[in-house]
Amino acid sequence: MPDRKNVTYADAGVNIDAGNRAVELMKKSVQSTFRPGVLKGIGGFGGLFQLDVKDYREPVLVSGTDGVGTKLRVAFIANKHDTIGIDAVAMCVNDILTLGAEPLFFLDYLAVGRLEPEKAAQIVAGVAEGCRQAGCALIGGETAEMPDFYSDEEYDIAGFAVGVVEKDKIIDGKSIIPGDVLIGLPSSGLHSNGYSLARRVLLDNNMETEQVRKALGCSIIEEMLRPTRIYVPLVLPLVKTGRIKGIAHITGGGLLENVPRILPEGTSVCIKTGAWEKPAVFQLIAEEGPVEKLEMYRVFNMGIGMVLVVGAAEANRVVEELQSQGEDARIIGNVTKGNGKVQLT
Repeated sequence: MPDRKNVTYADAGVNIDAGNRAVELMKKSVQSTFRPGVLKGIGGFGGLFQLDVKDYREPVLVSGTDGVGTKLRVAFIANKHDTIGIDAVAMCVNDILTLGAEPLFFLDYLAVGRLEPEKAAQIVAGVAEGCRQAGCALIGGETAEMPDFYSDEEYDIAGFAVGVVEKDKIIDGKSIIPGDVLIGLPSSGLHSNGYSLARRVLLDNNMETEQVRKALGCSIIEEMLRPTRIYVPLVLPLVKTGRIKGIAHITGGGLLENVPRILPEGTSVCIKTGAWEKPAVFQLIAEEGPVEKLEMYRVFNMGIGMVLVVGAAEANRVVEELQSQGEDARIIGNVTKGNGKVQLT
C-alpha cells in the first residue's frame, strides 16, 4: 500500500497558528478597556472580574446578549470591519442600561469561515472601542474558525454584557403613570436593526447617485455602516438621580414594539412624530421602497435610539440638562390611559 500524506487540522481548514497570531494582535485593544475589578487579562479559560461589594448595599447583576444581524452583510460588501464590533457592544450595553445598570464587563464571540488574524484584530478593535465608550472591560471572548460552515470571507459576531444596579434602583417602569412624558434621544442612523429591509431598498436598487450622496452626506454604504450609538455615558448619570421612570432601547420592532415593553398595565403612549427631525436615510427608504409609515415605525428607530420616561414636572429640566451637554433631546410624547399600545400622531 503506498504511503499516504498525514492530514493536519490546517488541511481541514483550521489554522491554529493563525489563531494564536490573532490573539496576540488583539491583546493591546483588549487591555485598553480594563477598568478596576478586572483580575486577569486575555488568555486562560475565563475572564475574572471582582465586584467591589462595599460600593453597593444590594447589588444586582444585569446581563444582556445580542448580535449585529444582517448589518454584517454590508461590512462584507464594503470590506470594512473596524466598527462592526461597536455595534455588538452597543446592542448589549444599551439593553442593560434600560434597567439602570452600569456595564461592568463584556465578552465577544467571533465565528469565521477562514481566520485572517489582521481582520479579526480589526473586528475586536471595534469591540474594544465600544467597551471604552461604555466604560466596561473586555475580559474575554471566543474566536472560532468554522470552515464549510461560513464562506472564507464571512463571519458572525455576538456579545454578552454584565452590569450592576442597586436592587431598589432597578428601573422597571412600574411607577409610570398617565401624564408622564417621553423624551427621545437621537440615534446615529439605522443602528443595527431592519437591515434586511434596508438592504433590499438601498442596495438592491443601485441607488448610489450624487443626489443620494448629497442627501445623506456620505455614500449609502457609509451611512449603513454608521455605528450604533452607545448611550451609557449620557444616560447613566441621569439614572443615578432617580428621576428616570422607564427606559426603552429602540431596536428591532422600532418605536411601536419597544416602548410598550416598559409600560405598566392600563397605560399607553402617544408619540408625536413631528417632534424630531428624521435622518435622511429613513425618508429615502420610505420613498424608494416604498414603505408605509406604520411599517417604518415598526421596523426602524426613525431617528430615536432611546426613550426616557419621566414625570411631567421633571421633563423640561431633564431636557435642558441634556441639551446643555449638546444633546438634541426632545419631548416626543406622553403616557396616556390605555392597553399598552402606541398611537402615532
